[in-house]
Amino acid sequence: MRNRPSLPALIALAILVDSYCWVATSAASPAVEDELRGGAGGRTMRRRAASVMVPITILKSAVSDGAVCMDGTPPAYNLDPGSGAGSKSWIVNLEGGAWCNSAKTCQLTKSSGRGSSDHMDKEIPFTGIMSSSSAVNPDFYNWNRVKIRYCDGGSFAGEAYDKDTGIYFRGQRIWNAVIRHLLSIGMASADQVLLTGCSSGGLAVILHCDQLRAFFPSGTAVVKCISDGGLYLDAVDVSGGRSLRSYFGDIVAMQGIAQNLPPACTARLDATSCFFPQNIIDGIKTPLFLLNAAYDFIQIVLSLAPDRADPSGAWRACKSNRTACSASQMSFLQDFRDQMVASVKGFSSSRGNGLFISSCFAHCQSEQLGTWNTKPGGSPTIQNKGIAKSVGDWYFDRAEVKAIDCRYPCDNTCHHII
Repeated sequence: MRNRPSLPALIALAILVDSYCWVATSAASPAVEDELRGGAGGRTMRRRAASVMVPITILKSAVSDGAVCMDGTPPAYNLDPGSGAGSKSWIVNLEGGAWCNSAKTCQLTKSSGRGSSDHMDKEIPFTGIMSSSSAVNPDFYNWNRVKIRYCDGGSFAGEAYDKDTGIYFRGQRIWNAVIRHLLSIGMASADQVLLTGCSSGGLAVILHCDQLRAFFPSGTAVVKCISDGGLYLDAVDVSGGRSLRSYFGDIVAMQGIAQNLPPACTARLDATSCFFPQNIIDGIKTPLFLLNAAYDFIQIVLSLAPDRADPSGAWRACKSNRTACSASQMSFLQDFRDQMVASVKGFSSSRGNGLFISSCFAHCQSEQLGTWNTKPGGSPTIQNKGIAKSVGDWYFDRAEVKAIDCRYPCDNTCHHII
């Protein structure tokens, strides 16, 4: 099976992205830094982050319904309760963190925090759109903010059990169990709900957006969704193959995902095609906001130019430094950007949907101070409006947001990873 990105490569890239965002976060203004540290002054960014850490909750009751992580441990979530005017509003964030597509890669995931609640961090920081700082996150800071931890390896969509490896793929059950639990502890009376997620979590948002709205009787709550870095394209790689399609095909088959994909899509296309957002987004009825970098770093490295599609290493320098890309390589990347823009043409015609497609070499921009808010962190802007303001304007219907940036290198507000 050729051109299939490995899980170790995905994990390494996730670490690289996290490292980049940590550096960007450190550029916050003194006022915001002081708010994040609780006015203590003089601490490092790591200790300031520790002051806003959110503890984990292990949902043991879900095990009886078969809603378990890959190793059979219970699912988990982290909740920072809302307050004041935000006490009846909820952000539900689906954690990202790659996928697994084979017995080998799934065994690796099973023994990590992405496959077992036993190995998850017991406290995690909430940043960006999840932040409790009014300066960083003015529209959502006082909402109930909950992150559903990712431990199924299939964007919360699987329904299978592998007897040979003893691995559970119960993402859909985890989704159902945790959402029902959140409804039981207060979310059922919400007047505003926002489903968010980044990367594989961003893909999960697209798959589950209408499912979330179905939990709320018509008119009882405003339900909307944001997919960050989840617009994965079924694109041709540098060798002429389709690396990501091959990879996604293995995931869908191994994890029994087909049965949980949107029926409107599977009625006309094969299951693998229906794991690609471009074939789903036009049929989503719930208002959806797509936040994506046109030159998505993860897709460049793992879909367009994975090592197996580039045995000569011709793309190695370009993948690590955009300024090292040749004219023909940049033309290839510009074509990818044009494919992304074309993929959202129908989607953008719906008044309820929103878009912010920047011309950045980046991945996941909503959960980091360095890219979320214009003033403290230096968010990318399109027509002088940053990400946080764009998302807030869209959610609260303050303005229609259909922002698509011009081609690289026109935007000097980007925080490029490479």
